[in-house]
Amino acid sequence: MAAATTLLTLDEYHRCYATENGYEYWFGEAVRKSVPTLLHSILQIILGEFLYRMGYVSASELDLRIDPNWEPRPDVCAMLTPQHPYPTRPVAVVAEILSPDDPMSKVFEKCRRYKHIGIGQIFVFDPEAHVGWEWSSATENLERIHILELGNGSKMDLAEVWNELAVRATLQSS
Repeated sequence: MAAATTLLTLDEYHRCYATENGYEYWFGEAVRKSVPTLLHSILQIILGEFLYRMGYVSASELDLRIDPNWEPRPDVCAMLTPQHPYPTRPVAVVAEILSPDDPMSKVFEKCRRYKHIGIGQIFVFDPEAHVGWEWSSATENLERIHILELGNGSKMDLAEVWNELAVRATLQSS
């Protein structure tokens, strides 16, 4: 018989893990995020910069303290008005960047939960395959996109993102 897992309270999580990189609070558990690759990290910076240029306050690895049972730390989030020190109301955009060891079932669960807490737009990017998706509430599925169309009316062809990623990844390997 397996021993019962002791769940962490949110206060315990904040005390033990909130200052640690790579953890999120999922319903009483400290869950480790996948370790980012170089392409993942570069794409995180690029998306943050592009979102900023498109009129948003952008941040990476920022705790969303909206739901007391779930505190995700999206790879990139963006809001029209900053919330200090942590967002306690839904932000406009979150972006998750896939790492090679990310199970898609976890990505889908995270997208559903983001929608549940009121996030306006949810994007997932694969830096290896140069593919982007947006979460559809209607189909409860990721739908492939080629143009990033944001709630504030800004638009950008994802080819710009992938070109910038290729340039920076090449510079990093020189």
